[in-house]
Amino acid sequence: MSKLFVASEVFHGAGTLSELKNLTGKKAIIVTGGQSMKKSGTLDRAISYLTEAGLETAVFDGVEEDPSSATSLRGAAVMTDFQPDWIIGLGGCSAIDAAKMMWVFYEYPDANFEAMTQPFNVPTLRQKAKFIAIPSTSGTGTETTGLAVITDREKGVKYPIVSYELTPDIAIVDGEICATMPAHITSNTGLDALTHCVEAYVSNIENNYADALSKGGLEIVFENLEEAVNNPTNIKARQNMHDASFMGGLAFNNAWLGIVHSLSHQVGALYGVPHGASNAIFLPNVIRFNQTATTRYPDLAKLVGRDSAEGLAQEIEKLRVAVNNIGSLKAFGISKEDWQKNLDYMAQNALQDPCTGFNPRKPSLQDLKDLYNACYEGVIYEN
Repeated sequence: MSKLFVASEVFHGAGTLSELKNLTGKKAIIVTGGQSMKKSGTLDRAISYLTEAGLETAVFDGVEEDPSSATSLRGAAVMTDFQPDWIIGLGGCSAIDAAKMMWVFYEYPDANFEAMTQPFNVPTLRQKAKFIAIPSTSGTGTETTGLAVITDREKGVKYPIVSYELTPDIAIVDGEICATMPAHITSNTGLDALTHCVEAYVSNIENNYADALSKGGLEIVFENLEEAVNNPTNIKARQNMHDASFMGGLAFNNAWLGIVHSLSHQVGALYGVPHGASNAIFLPNVIRFNQTATTRYPDLAKLVGRDSAEGLAQEIEKLRVAVNNIGSLKAFGISKEDWQKNLDYMAQNALQDPCTGFNPRKPSLQDLKDLYNACYEGVIYEN
């Protein structure tokens, strides 16, 4: 028997932020990042809707990119003082993921972060509050996943905290919120959504629902990402990309991911490479690596007019160029000396990453090092 894990309620379409005014409760806290939600007016509109619903509202802002466990603990302390019955993650993936971990520490102040880095080890939630995710970027799908990526600054490691307990109760997928997203973020996050669709489809978990969502999401990304990058006020393209992001997130919430994410988590933590950008660098070469262990890539290739794993890899590379994304890790200014110094450390952490267990081909440490080096140089990986 299998169970489909999804946010309990999903409101999608332009203008659905207004659903907040129908919320029932006493107190809500909004967790958000820097200034983008404030500048766009989205934060004030959310507060206005919550006030209309009769909820007292507080805001925890300033969540950094790649949020740390320390930030999660600070937010949980604010929640302990405020005692909300609704926690709302509003903004990019970082804000929502941080809000998820604040939720855990709010309900369990003595929870062990190290223990929760092991898959499915988050305690039972919803003892004090429920969770709403409202994304402002179209990529991670965190609004419907049991995943939060939290960084240990001291170790230089990104930890994917995996538990269905973290799946939001309500997701609001409103494309209007994305209209002010800069082109480079639109590109990065859109390629992240594409990666989710590809990795979920070829994971070692068979799931018909995830397969259909992966295929549909991939088609939407190829049809809409370039338009969303070039014409940011095209709300139809924005909503389509937001929907594709949700579909990719729902797919991988039920079939999980692979070594593209294992590899990306390390370069994000050590070098600050944007997650979607690193995914787009790794994905074509991981397809080339995995093609000896799965026959599923041609299914996806046919959706973009090709018929092979290599054809799919090439179309992804073309899309990467079309949306002005970078094709090598060294282009981010990482020196060869520094790269070689950290290579073993990154590969070892990638091997131990929870996503590696769902990859269709089991990699060795050397395999991961070879993939890292090919992607550092921006050359084709040879099996």
